[in-house]
Amino acid sequence: MAEQVLKNKLLSYEIGEDGIAIITIDQVDNPTNLFSFEFIQNYIEVANKAIADDKVKGVIVTSGQRMFMAGADLRELQRDGGTAEEQFGQMMQMHQNYRAIETAGKPFVAAINGTALGGGMELCLTCHHRIALNNPKIKLGFPETKVGLIPGGGGTAKAPYLMGIQNALMYILQGIEADPSKALKDGLINAVVDTPEELIAAAKQWIADNPTPIQPWDDKKHKIPGGGLMTPNGVQTIMGANGNVTKMTHNNYPAAQAVLSTVYEGIQIKIDRALEVEARHFVKVRNTKEAKNLIRTGFLGIQAARKGKAKPEGVGNYEIKKLGVLGAGMMGAGIAYVSAYLAKQEVVLKDVTIEGAEKGKDYSRNLLKKRISRGKMTQEQVDEVLARIKTTADPADMEGCDLVIEAVFENVDLKARVTKETEAVLAADKIYASNTSTIPITLLAKASDRPKNFIGIHFFSPVDKMPLVEIIVGEETEDKAIGAAIDYTMAIKKVPIVVNDSRGFYTSRCFGTYTSEGAYLLEEGVPAIVIENIAKTKGMPVGPLAVSDEVSLTLGLHVMEADPSLKDNPELQRNYNITKMLVEEHGREGKKAGKGFYEYPEGGKKYIWPKLAELFNSEVGKLDNAVVAKRLLHRQAIEAYRCLDEGVLRSVVDGDIGSLLGWGFPPYTGGALSYIDYVGMDQFIAECDEYTEKFGARFTVPDSLRALAAAGKSIHEYEIKERATAEAV
Repeated sequence: MAEQVLKNKLLSYEIGEDGIAIITIDQVDNPTNLFSFEFIQNYIEVANKAIADDKVKGVIVTSGQRMFMAGADLRELQRDGGTAEEQFGQMMQMHQNYRAIETAGKPFVAAINGTALGGGMELCLTCHHRIALNNPKIKLGFPETKVGLIPGGGGTAKAPYLMGIQNALMYILQGIEADPSKALKDGLINAVVDTPEELIAAAKQWIADNPTPIQPWDDKKHKIPGGGLMTPNGVQTIMGANGNVTKMTHNNYPAAQAVLSTVYEGIQIKIDRALEVEARHFVKVRNTKEAKNLIRTGFLGIQAARKGKAKPEGVGNYEIKKLGVLGAGMMGAGIAYVSAYLAKQEVVLKDVTIEGAEKGKDYSRNLLKKRISRGKMTQEQVDEVLARIKTTADPADMEGCDLVIEAVFENVDLKARVTKETEAVLAADKIYASNTSTIPITLLAKASDRPKNFIGIHFFSPVDKMPLVEIIVGEETEDKAIGAAIDYTMAIKKVPIVVNDSRGFYTSRCFGTYTSEGAYLLEEGVPAIVIENIAKTKGMPVGPLAVSDEVSLTLGLHVMEADPSLKDNPELQRNYNITKMLVEEHGREGKKAGKGFYEYPEGGKKYIWPKLAELFNSEVGKLDNAVVAKRLLHRQAIEAYRCLDEGVLRSVVDGDIGSLLGWGFPPYTGGALSYIDYVGMDQFIAECDEYTEKFGARFTVPDSLRALAAAGKSIHEYEIKERATAEAV
């Protein structure tokens, strides 16, 4: 019988009759095992006990939870970790203790029975042998660059010895999370087995067969797969990687360059010095603005939102068994698909005709067919999903729905008509939502007999791919409806943010400033290709002109025409005039029509419409590139701040999340609001003042932002004010 030597809130340690010890990671106070300095201290103490114990022949490291270890506790890294020197000292102490375990002459085997990422994977690298369960749901790798960091527990220094330089760089730079079979093929692990019993048995057998193991980086005979740094392949890999990283990141992400430097420098020297190099680079990137932003918004913020942080206190769960979707166009079809497939809800998909509804269901059929072709689903599973989607043209079929989402054309009268005919058969306590991108929810709710249960649920296209859902609260919307909308969003595995009512709400309103600023720059004579390339260089996924084409210039025109402030808003009128001229005088309707700011030749690559240069007197060097970039980003940020100041946004974090996931604001900045801190509040205000004078009132800085700067506060210290309920929207 095994002897349990130690058990605490982080791990347990027992020694079997065969002399093999097992360290089981089981962090009972965390939702999953996390890599933290408290855990490392405990682990090292226990590992040293095993090494010092003569009756212990070897050690197996495994997990008592579903995951082996999810990675670093980013909450710990987000907190102030002392000076850079103190952080470096802490990292080096960890490395030295790890190295003492590696070189003690006693075999350690990682029995990987669940996902091991980041620090968890690096813990496995300190073991002499790595065996994983052959389960495709298990993920192995180093995702640190996704949050602005580099593997700091030895992964950057050691992975090239196991996988080769090229594979190691790909895994680390791309944040690849491989299943065990791929990780085995690529050299990250040594073996796979099919059952938990085989996992422990194989680990014990390896210990018996290898009583005095040596790590590859300590073995003078070991050859790096694919060749070392000074081989033709090694030189070519590093040079190619450097070019690709610059091309992909435009030097906006310091961690990517730090990975290249660590691998390049570390592979040329002994492992102990390489770990020192890694620790220095880790500390440097940990303290960058980019890492802090990516951790705060890109991970912690989004994770909290995904778990329903915005749900009002005291509101219970709202069960949705049957969902009604009104309108089987692109949005309605996408909503039906994610609800039937991801949330396993019964869906009633309604359109004007049954043929239209069936066409909407075809969207699900086609997506599911692709999943079969990729081996992701069986025909039987697909049939089950499709059976959940009932098509209809009869409003009476909405009876019995727990939630109805209206996704018809953006027209107030049409939306009012379908609201009334649906509410006639919908139970009084059920929730009715409108998927509108710009029309105020309070206005749409006027057609409802139960405005307290009326809410906005704004999806992004395509629904099956876009992760954000913007939930809009009307003047009379009650907490029950907010809670129901959040529960539904979580069920379809999307990230919800909750905002107050306004024309364009938050995301559409701010996104519109990006496309309009692109149009203004074009009108002022900045060449279209310059505008597009600068936007992408600064981290926007698509240039403002290209994204206008994708949304459709015609749709943009209709949205502006529906805005009652059009005649009194010179900035909006200017954008309207540019768009109207392109659509009505030149037939440039957007990507779907094959012609907008770009030409879209059939089977060919899109290119800027040549006549733009003539229409708008394009002149290279018309504006400094830095000014072009700042106008595009500052304009979005100032509008996001106005949404915060007007009470449209309920929190700074929601504003940041909405900008990252809703319209692709550059993640390294932390989001459209954190961008103000990223630039520096004083500098941001000074530049906006300059742009107000030169380019127009849209850059005017609100007094409250000046007050925040004068007080020396961060944007994250903005105090959310109570919003006036009678505010006109």
